[in-house]
Amino acid sequence: MQASPRVKMADVAKAAGVSVATVSKVVNGRYGVSEATHERVLAVIGELGYETSLGARSLRSLQTNVIGVLVAEFEPFSTELLKGVSDAIAATDYELLAYSGGHRGGAVGWERRSLGRLAGSLIDGAILVTPTVVETGTSIPVVAVDPHTGDTTAVPTVEADNLVGARTATEHLLSLGHRRIALLGGRPDLESARLREQGFREAMAAAAVPVDEELVRSGGYRPETAEGPATELLTLPEPPTAVFAANDLSAITTMEVAARLGQSVPGDVSVIGFDNVPESALATPPLTTIQQPLHQMGATALDLLVGMLRGAAEGRATHVRLPTSLVERASCAPL
Repeated sequence: MQASPRVKMADVAKAAGVSVATVSKVVNGRYGVSEATHERVLAVIGELGYETSLGARSLRSLQTNVIGVLVAEFEPFSTELLKGVSDAIAATDYELLAYSGGHRGGAVGWERRSLGRLAGSLIDGAILVTPTVVETGTSIPVVAVDPHTGDTTAVPTVEADNLVGARTATEHLLSLGHRRIALLGGRPDLESARLREQGFREAMAAAAVPVDEELVRSGGYRPETAEGPATELLTLPEPPTAVFAANDLSAITTMEVAARLGQSVPGDVSVIGFDNVPESALATPPLTTIQQPLHQMGATALDLLVGMLRGAAEGRATHVRLPTSLVERASCAPL
């Protein structure tokens, strides 16, 4: 099917019975057009579906009024953050562009490549979701959400309290009587994964329960990388009675592995995750997890970025850490 031709300013002018210069004044908010003509041109614009080019708009005004949300890929975590940004942007005069760097597995440097394509000509500022690097060398304002290296950067950051959240998850399993608790950790190069392991170890130490290092594995935050370690844990001669998986996708994979092995969750093994993405409530059984306020994280990042764009960022916190909370469902049970 052939695509419809793009509506041009000349098309609007012809349909409205005015000059191209008049349409340009209306589109760009300039004076010199009567109210009746202004309304007629707007009506034709709506009828024809005319849209100005972002590139042309940026050349005229040096800004596009568009904010970019850049992700490596659209997976549950980044999608929920994007929803938070999308909900909050309605209260601003900015539009939203969601862009995937398209590099599965977290290739280092995708942010630089993506910003090189978008900065200045298509977007005025960017929210980077789980960026591998934040020193991007771009001239536009940037806010990083859950960066790989944590908040040790001059770029404003937003993250959840990974350390306390992991402690809460582990303490919940301990309160149910579990002592042989496994950790299916995240990617070892990520600060969030390091903090979640630290929280796990701190909670075990506070309860005077030794960590069995045989029960500590890296799940990599992805189903395909978590499946092997989860299988190894659940087929040990003395398997764990509970598993703290460092994100929900790894936890759901663990429950799927248990089901294939004929093990009951939570009858044979309790499982707790981290994130509270929508998939966690739909899992079988519904997953007990630690909730990151993902929508709030997205909205907070937008607020920081808009403040920077409007020159009103002075005095605001540049590194925001939001609290986590326990969401109890059906995947954990007393030992």
